[in-house]
Amino acid sequence: MLKRLGPSVVSAGEATTAPFPSKLEFNPPAHGVWNIVHTGMLIPEAHQIYICPVNCLRGVVLTAAEMGAQERFSCVVLKEQDVTRGTVEQVTLDGIIEALRKLDELPPCVIVFPVCTHHFLGINMAHLYRQLEREFPQVDFVRAYMDPIMKKHLPPDVRLRRAMYEPLRPCKADEQLVAVLGSDFALDESCDLRHVLLGGGYRLVDIQHCQSYEEYLALARAATFISTYPNGRNGAERAAVRLGRRHLFLPGSFDSEEIAAEHAQLAEALGLAAIDVTSEIEACKQALAQALAIIGQTPIAIDASAHPRPLGLARLLLESGFDVREVYLDAVMGEEEPALAWLREHAPEVELSSIILPDLRVAERTREQEVLAIGQKAAWFTGSSHFVNLVEGGGLWGFDGVRRMAALMVDAFEHEKDPRDLIPRKGLGCPSCF
Repeated sequence: MLKRLGPSVVSAGEATTAPFPSKLEFNPPAHGVWNIVHTGMLIPEAHQIYICPVNCLRGVVLTAAEMGAQERFSCVVLKEQDVTRGTVEQVTLDGIIEALRKLDELPPCVIVFPVCTHHFLGINMAHLYRQLEREFPQVDFVRAYMDPIMKKHLPPDVRLRRAMYEPLRPCKADEQLVAVLGSDFALDESCDLRHVLLGGGYRLVDIQHCQSYEEYLALARAATFISTYPNGRNGAERAAVRLGRRHLFLPGSFDSEEIAAEHAQLAEALGLAAIDVTSEIEACKQALAQALAIIGQTPIAIDASAHPRPLGLARLLLESGFDVREVYLDAVMGEEEPALAWLREHAPEVELSSIILPDLRVAERTREQEVLAIGQKAAWFTGSSHFVNLVEGGGLWGFDGVRRMAALMVDAFEHEKDPRDLIPRKGLGCPSCF
């Protein structure tokens, strides 16, 4: 019997931290967020190998092709008879070996992606990796997975961000070196975290600026690891424990008290001078006031693919006088619970809308008044051509991140974009042959 999936829109006043049911899912055609192929390509000189059926390969093969990175990508096709005959393990091993032997030159690092099938059949991947390491002792094998069935436990995205720092080897720490791990985007050159570290005599490195595999391995020399993107925290923490390094989780935020606390945490850990928080907060208020003078009471919609803190951003904008109408998300992270509590009390009429429930596929995508959208999915759902083209936080951080967001909103308000051209493109900011 057919059953209703539950509401796809709730008011903030009625919302819980799990506002929508976990059921059948819909994927809106806004593809700027990175997938695991994009993220894996951040390791310079690494080669990716996917072992899965043809239907699963389509998306990852297209991603590599769209990036013009086919030479860094191989696949091993699993067929139905491999399952029925019990040959999946041997096909996996033989396929990886054959793929590597066909390359003109062995890569220093290979990221291996088994799939859900390997889970279902209980394939001993540890045994396979031991055989691969004996066959190719000069290669670092990164143990990734493309297994969306595990997304409620440890999603492929989080698993990859953890696995891709496993090749970092124990070495002597450089106390003046700080590495930012786990993000797809490097921190903005203007962000206060970067300025505070450099002003205190520290050097900052991240994977986005590594040009060779040797430079990537040199990330291990940093005495301090910082993670700013929530999905990268697990991997950065594990790497820090394994290598005996200090780790700081300093997520991007729009709350001035939280940002100030993160600055204090950074200063205490590294012996840095405290910044003038009062002047930074005042500069943020001025930037938001200037943006409000231009944008006025234009309705605003925000989505969780633009920034990990959509509710925190909604609160900041509402407190600053903006007219936030909609927030698109599917769950509320623990760090966002205070923002949700504030919305329940002060802005209960704000609508929280699911991104993935399937009835949204046929929902009305126009509004009576032009919407300023923050994020590609908010732009798609509202039919807006005035949108902030941002994914995964885009390198924003701290007080500078607040001011940069205000500037991006003004630019989006004043300049139209073509959503039909921009938002179908996969991996915003990635190299693309299109």
